[in-house]
Amino acid sequence: MYDKYSKKAEEFISHEEVLSTLKYADDNKDNIELINSFLDKARPVRSNNEVHCSGLTHKEASVILASNDESVWERVFNLAKEIKDAFYGNRIVIFAPLYLSNYCVNGCVYCPYHAKNKHIPRKKLTQEEVKAEVIALQDMGHKRLAIEAGEDPVHNPIEYILECIKTIYSIKHKNGEIRRVNVNIAATTVENYRKLKEAGIGTYILFQETYHKESYEKLHPTGPKHDYAYHTEAMDRAMEGGIDDVGLGVLFGLERYRYEFAALLMHAEHLEAACGVGPHTISVPRIKRADDIDPNVFDNGIDDETFARIVALTRIAVPYTGIIISTRESQAVREKVLPLGVSQISGASRTSVGGYAEKERPVDTEQFNVSDQRTLDEVVQWLMNMGYIPSFCTACYGVGRTGDRFMDICKTGQIQNCCTPNALITLKEFLEDYASPKTKELGERIIKEKITEVKNKNFNNIISEVEHGKRGIRF
Repeated sequence: MYDKYSKKAEEFISHEEVLSTLKYADDNKDNIELINSFLDKARPVRSNNEVHCSGLTHKEASVILASNDESVWERVFNLAKEIKDAFYGNRIVIFAPLYLSNYCVNGCVYCPYHAKNKHIPRKKLTQEEVKAEVIALQDMGHKRLAIEAGEDPVHNPIEYILECIKTIYSIKHKNGEIRRVNVNIAATTVENYRKLKEAGIGTYILFQETYHKESYEKLHPTGPKHDYAYHTEAMDRAMEGGIDDVGLGVLFGLERYRYEFAALLMHAEHLEAACGVGPHTISVPRIKRADDIDPNVFDNGIDDETFARIVALTRIAVPYTGIIISTRESQAVREKVLPLGVSQISGASRTSVGGYAEKERPVDTEQFNVSDQRTLDEVVQWLMNMGYIPSFCTACYGVGRTGDRFMDICKTGQIQNCCTPNALITLKEFLEDYASPKTKELGERIIKEKITEVKNKNFNNIISEVEHGKRGIRF
C-alpha cells in the first residue's frame, strides 16, 4: 500500500505505485494538452518580491519523461533554466570529495571497493594523512568537502569518521579552511546520526543506488547494505537524529531509468510529507568504469540526451533542491546540463584514498574513473566564461540556516538575497589567494559587474576588506 507519510520503505516507495505511475505515463505520453497543463502549473509565480513554484508530482513528471515530443522537451529545458535562475540565480557551488578509506565489507557488484575484490590495495588514512589531504585541498581553494568511506565496522567505525571530521575542521593552513564537511557514509543508527550532527556536519548524503527492491538485493548480495529497508529508511533516521539537511541520489544505469526517476521523486515527496523538509540535494550519478567494474555489464545505461532530460525534469519537479553533477561526467556533458538546473558541482576531484597529497593522480584505489580531470582554477575559469558565479559559500551552515529555516527562504526565492553576495565574497577570496592571473582578471571583472546587483551600500567595503586580507566574512 502506497503511503508517503509512512516510515516503512516499501510503503513510501511502493513498487505497485511505481508500476502504476509508469503505466499512467505510457497511457498519457502523447497527451500534449495534459503535459502542457503540468508545465503551466510548474512555472514560477512572482508576487510581492517572492517567487513560488508548485513543482511536479512523481506521476506528472513521469508522464513528461515518457514523452518523445520535441516541442515538449524544448519547453522543459527552457522551464528548467527559468526555475533554476529564479531560485539559485547563476551561481554554481563547488566542492570536492575526500576519500578516507576503501575498506568495505559489502558485496556491491557495481563498486570496486566490494569485499571480494582482493587485488585492489586497501587503504585507510591516518589523521596525519587526513591533514595532508586537507592542506592539499585548501591550497587549491576548496572550502567545502564531502567525505566518503566504505562500510567496515572494524576499520571505519563512527568514531573514526568523527575523528576525521574534527581533524578536518581543525586545520587552518595559510588563508585556507574547510568550512563545511558533508558526509557520505553508509546507513547507520539514530544515535550515530546524532553524533554526526554534534560534530557539525553539513548535509548527510546517501545514494539509494536503486529503488527497485529485487534488483537492489541482487546488486547487494552480501554485507549490511543488503538490507533494503534499513538503507532506504536512513534519511528518516538521520532527521530523527537531528540532521536538518539530507541528500538523495540514485546510480543511473543499474535499473530502468523511468522506474528510478519516479521512485526518487516519491522519496523526495515522502521526506517533505513525513519529516517536513524535502531533500537539500539530489545527485544524479551514472555508473562509470573503475578497476574491476565494467559499466557495459549493466544493460540499463542512459545516453547523454536522456541524462539531460532527467536533470531538467528533476529541477522542475523539485524546484527547491540543489542538483549535483560530479566529475563522473565529462566537461562536455557538464556543459550540456549546467543550464538545465544544476546548482552544485565537484571540481579537481580525486576518488582515490590519499589522492590529493600525491603529485600524480593515483588510480589504484579510485572508486570510479574521473572524466573531468581539470584543476580547480580551470573549473572556476570555465564557469565564469559561461556566465556563472563560482561559489565556495557555506554561510547558511555557519548561521544555522538549515533544514526548514533554509527551505522557508529558498522556496520564496529570498535565498538569492543571501547567496549572491556570499558567492561574490567567496569568489573574491579565491581570486586573492589561489587564482591564476587570467582567472583573477576574469573574476574581478565579473565581481565589478555583479556588485551593483547587491542592494547593500556596505558591500563594496566588504569586498575591499577581503582584498586587504580579511577572510570568513558572511553576508
